[in-house]
Amino acid sequence: MGFFLETLIGGLMTGMLYSLIALGFVLIFKASGVFNFAQGAMVLLAALAMARFSEWIPAGLGIESKTLGNILAFVAAMAVMVGVAWVIERWVLGKLVNQEGITLLMATLGVTYFLDGAGQTIFGSDIYKIDVGLPKDPIFLLENVFQGGILVGQEDLYAALIAASMVAVLAAFFQYTATGRALRAVADDHQAAQSIGIPLNRIWVIVWSVAGFVALVAGIIWGSKLGVQFSLSLVALKALPVVILGGLTSVPGAIIGGLIIGVGEKLSEVYIGSMVGGGIEIWFAYALALIFLLVRPQGLFGEKIIDRV
Repeated sequence: MGFFLETLIGGLMTGMLYSLIALGFVLIFKASGVFNFAQGAMVLLAALAMARFSEWIPAGLGIESKTLGNILAFVAAMAVMVGVAWVIERWVLGKLVNQEGITLLMATLGVTYFLDGAGQTIFGSDIYKIDVGLPKDPIFLLENVFQGGILVGQEDLYAALIAASMVAVLAAFFQYTATGRALRAVADDHQAAQSIGIPLNRIWVIVWSVAGFVALVAGIIWGSKLGVQFSLSLVALKALPVVILGGLTSVPGAIIGGLIIGVGEKLSEVYIGSMVGGGIEIWFAYALALIFLLVRPQGLFGEKIIDRV
């Protein structure tokens, strides 16, 4: 039982990190109806900016405090992501108002490659590290209950708590604030939202800025765990099954979907992987997403759209 709980907790913590990345997809889709394939590139760009600014700013200003250096680097990286949001709205989405969904989807693919190239040009292509002080030593829990206790990584635990807090705050933002309601109105119908005075351009800048903030937090966490390298953008691919499972329009769905996939891939790898040669953790999420696409394409909490002719 102790080993099972250890695996379960590890899956839940990983699932929260998947949920955080999936939240970026959900935010933009809810506000613009666009499936943003550039989210992975945004995570990578944000992580690169944070890693490089945390080196450049202390060196340039002679700052010895790591905490102050990280705070200034975070502010500078966030400014970069807001700038990216403004450019995307001004030069991409603003030119494609009321266009077909496939047109907007292809536009985000173009944004993906642009951000990948720009990140490499500006910040370099080496492997960088992010050190924000997350403790990396594991701890043992419930030693009096289970022999040897339950091994939990402190870094994973703190990362999961940060991700959970972010998800809760953003869910409340969408539900209870005037801006959040405006974002949902724009997602339902661009033209109707414009007709009642909602400024579409400003709303899109806001939502892409919020998605950039989410990408920055996700990039810091994953960069601290794995190092900042260009394969980091592939981590976002794990969020695709999460949004399929939870539903593209549901913030709670992103949470539940991430937890299900995180736990499912960990338990299946540990308990079934040895029987089939391992590697289940690589494809489990995509196989589960495929099943949901066949039986419930709108996901667990997504809206079922019915078109009447």
